[in-house]
Amino acid sequence: MPASYAYLGPEGTFTEVALRTLPEAATRELIPYVSVQSALDAVRTGEAEAAFVPIENSVEGGITTTLDELVAGEPLTIYREVLLSITFALLVRPGTKLADIKTVTAHPAAQPQVRNWLRAHLPDALWESAASNADGARLVQEGRYDAAFAGEFAAARYGLVPLETDIHDAENAQTRFVLVGRPARPAAPTGADKTSVVLWQRDDHPGALRDLIDEFATRGINLMLLQSRPTGEGIGNYCFCVDAEGHISDRRMAEALMGLKRVCLQVRFLGSYPRADITPGGARPLQPGTSDQEFLAASDWVTRCQDGRF
Repeated sequence: MPASYAYLGPEGTFTEVALRTLPEAATRELIPYVSVQSALDAVRTGEAEAAFVPIENSVEGGITTTLDELVAGEPLTIYREVLLSITFALLVRPGTKLADIKTVTAHPAAQPQVRNWLRAHLPDALWESAASNADGARLVQEGRYDAAFAGEFAAARYGLVPLETDIHDAENAQTRFVLVGRPARPAAPTGADKTSVVLWQRDDHPGALRDLIDEFATRGINLMLLQSRPTGEGIGNYCFCVDAEGHISDRRMAEALMGLKRVCLQVRFLGSYPRADITPGGARPLQPGTSDQEFLAASDWVTRCQDGRF
C-alpha cells in the first residue's frame, strides 16, 4: 500500500476531510498540494504513491480540472472513491459583518453550489476563484479577500469565524473524490463496481457518439457519467469521459471495452473500483442475458455451431 498520499490542499479542504474517512489514511503521511495537477504529478514523478482529488459533484457534474489531468499525460489509475456531503460556511475575519463584505473567494466548483445564496445575500460582492476552498480561507486570513466559502471546520485552522453556516443551493449536495495511483492490476470485483474510461472517436460522423454508447447499451451496462472534454486539437474535437456500472473482469464489461477498442481511435482505461454509493448487496439486478454465465453459455453455443454440434 502507498506510504504517502498527496491531496488537494492546503489543510482544511473538503478533500482532506474525505481522505481521512479512508481507514488506511490513519497510517499514511498526508501531503497537501496546491492544485489537482500538482497532486497528480506527485504520483507521476514518484513523490507520492497515490493522490486523492475531487472528480465530480452532484450540482455541476464532472470537475473538469481533474478529468483533463486524467485524460492527458502519463496514465494513472483510479483505485477508490469516496462520497462526501457538502455544505458551506461563509468564513470571515473576526468582527466582519455581512455589510462589510465586498469580495468573496472559493474553489471554482463551489460557485455553482452557492450562487443563489450569494445573489440573495451578497449581490454586489465580487467573486474571485481560489486554488481550493481552504486556500480561499487562507487568503481571507491574509486580508486578500473579505470572505471565503469553505467548510466550517476550516475556520479554526485559519483564525476565522463562520458568519453564516449550512449554505447550499441544492439539498443533499455531494462531491465524489478518487484515490489515484500508477497503473496496476484492478482490485477484485465486489459486485458493486464502477469502470472509468476515456474514449476518442475515430472520426466525426452522424451517430458517432451513439455508436460508442451502443457498445455499453447492447450489453446491459448502465452509464453513470458521460462528459465531453475538448482534445485541444480544434473546435469540435472532443473525447468522452465515461463511468459505467461494472468491473473489467465482468464478461459484459470486457466485451464492451473490446468493442470500443475496435471502433475508437483511442481508449484510456482509468480503472475498475468499488462504488461508494452502494454496498455489494445493493447493486441493481442485471438485465436478462448479461450475466457472466449467460455470456459463457452463448460462447459455448457458438463453439458448438462451429463444430457442427448445433
